[in-house]
Amino acid sequence: MSNAKEEFIEHVAGKRILCAIILREENYDDKKPVAILKSGFTGSEYLTFLNALDFEYDSGLGGQELFGDIWYKDGTWSDRGEYDGSEWWQHQQVPEIPKECAADIKETVQN
Repeated sequence: MSNAKEEFIEHVAGKRILCAIILREENYDDKKPVAILKSGFTGSEYLTFLNALDFEYDSGLGGQELFGDIWYKDGTWSDRGEYDGSEWWQHQQVPEIPKECAADIKETVQN
Protein backbone atom coordinates (compact mmCIF):
# COMPACT_ATOMS: atom_id res chain seq x y z
CA MET A 1 0.00 0.00 0.00
CA SER A 2 1.09 3.58 -0.66
CA ASN A 3 0.09 6.89 0.89
CA ALA A 4 -0.80 9.41 -1.84
CA LYS A 5 0.27 12.41 0.27
CA GLU A 6 3.68 10.97 1.16
CA GLU A 7 4.26 9.91 -2.45
CA PHE A 8 3.37 13.42 -3.69
CA ILE A 9 5.64 15.16 -1.16
CA GLU A 10 8.55 12.88 -2.02
CA HIS A 11 8.07 13.42 -5.76
CA VAL A 12 7.87 17.24 -5.66
CA ALA A 13 10.74 17.71 -3.19
CA GLY A 14 12.87 20.65 -4.31
CA LYS A 15 10.55 21.63 -7.18
CA ARG A 16 8.53 24.85 -7.24
CA ILE A 17 4.90 23.87 -7.88
CA LEU A 18 2.72 26.08 -10.06
CA CYS A 19 -0.51 24.05 -9.76
CA ALA A 20 -1.77 20.46 -9.65
CA ILE A 21 -4.82 18.28 -10.07
CA ILE A 22 -5.16 14.72 -8.75
CA LEU A 23 -7.99 12.39 -9.70
CA ARG A 24 -8.90 8.97 -8.36
CA GLU A 25 -10.69 6.21 -10.20
CA GLU A 26 -13.43 4.91 -7.95
CA ASN A 27 -15.27 2.77 -10.45
CA TYR A 28 -14.07 1.58 -13.82
CA ASP A 29 -13.64 4.64 -16.07
CA ASP A 30 -15.12 7.04 -13.46
CA LYS A 31 -12.44 9.50 -12.34
CA LYS A 32 -13.25 12.10 -9.69
CA PRO A 33 -11.05 15.01 -8.55
CA VAL A 34 -9.48 14.32 -5.15
CA ALA A 35 -7.44 17.49 -4.84
CA ILE A 36 -6.91 20.62 -6.91
CA LEU A 37 -4.16 23.14 -6.23
CA LYS A 38 -4.74 26.36 -8.18
CA SER A 39 -1.91 28.64 -9.28
CA GLY A 40 -1.17 31.40 -6.78
CA PHE A 41 -2.05 29.05 -3.88
CA THR A 42 -1.43 30.04 -0.27
CA GLY A 43 0.26 27.97 2.41
CA SER A 44 -3.14 27.14 3.87
CA GLU A 45 -4.45 26.01 0.47
CA TYR A 46 -1.37 23.80 0.02
CA LEU A 47 -2.01 22.13 3.39
CA THR A 48 -5.66 21.55 2.46
CA PHE A 49 -4.49 20.01 -0.83
CA LEU A 50 -2.04 17.71 0.97
CA ASN A 51 -4.65 16.68 3.55
CA ALA A 52 -6.99 15.65 0.72
CA LEU A 53 -4.23 13.30 -0.47
CA ASP A 54 -3.72 11.68 2.92
CA PHE A 55 -5.08 8.21 2.07
CA GLU A 56 -3.73 4.75 1.35
CA TYR A 57 -4.13 3.11 -2.04
CA ASP A 58 -2.73 0.06 -3.81
CA SER A 59 -0.10 1.39 -6.26
CA GLY A 60 1.07 -2.02 -7.40
CA LEU A 61 -1.85 -4.27 -8.14
CA GLY A 62 -4.74 -4.09 -10.56
CA GLY A 63 -5.54 -1.05 -12.66
CA GLN A 64 -4.33 2.50 -12.25
CA GLU A 65 -6.08 4.27 -9.36
CA LEU A 66 -4.54 7.77 -9.29
CA PHE A 67 -4.36 10.15 -12.23
CA GLY A 68 -3.31 13.74 -12.54
CA ASP A 69 -0.74 16.33 -13.43
CA ILE A 70 1.58 18.65 -11.54
CA TRP A 71 2.86 21.78 -13.27
CA TYR A 72 6.08 23.46 -12.09
CA LYS A 73 7.21 27.06 -12.30
CA ASP A 74 10.21 26.06 -14.44
CA GLY A 75 7.94 24.89 -17.29
CA THR A 76 8.26 21.15 -16.57
CA TRP A 77 5.45 18.91 -15.36
CA SER A 78 4.75 15.50 -13.84
CA ASP A 79 2.07 13.01 -14.75
CA ARG A 80 1.13 9.54 -13.64
CA GLY A 81 2.71 6.53 -15.25
CA GLU A 82 1.31 3.01 -15.16
CA TYR A 83 2.43 -0.35 -16.40
CA ASP A 84 1.11 -3.80 -15.64
CA GLY A 85 -0.80 -2.66 -12.57
CA SER A 86 1.98 -0.54 -11.03
CA GLU A 87 1.77 3.26 -11.02
CA TRP A 88 4.06 6.19 -10.21
CA TRP A 89 4.76 9.89 -10.82
CA GLN A 90 7.07 10.74 -13.71
CA HIS A 91 8.74 14.14 -14.19
CA GLN A 92 8.59 15.45 -17.77
CA GLN A 93 10.47 18.19 -19.56
CA VAL A 94 10.54 19.43 -23.12
CA PRO A 95 13.51 17.81 -24.86
CA GLU A 96 16.27 19.97 -26.28
CA ILE A 97 15.85 20.84 -29.94
CA PRO A 98 18.51 19.00 -31.97
CA LYS A 99 21.02 21.10 -33.94
CA GLU A 100 19.57 19.71 -37.17
CA CYS A 101 16.21 21.36 -36.40
CA ALA A 102 17.37 24.61 -34.79
CA ALA A 103 17.93 26.54 -38.04
CA ASP A 104 14.49 25.57 -39.33
CA ILE A 105 12.87 26.82 -36.14
CA LYS A 106 14.58 30.23 -36.35
CA GLU A 107 13.47 30.64 -39.96
CA THR A 108 9.90 29.65 -39.13
CA VAL A 109 9.71 32.09 -36.22
CA GLN A 110 11.15 34.95 -38.30
CA ASN A 111 8.72 34.43 -41.22
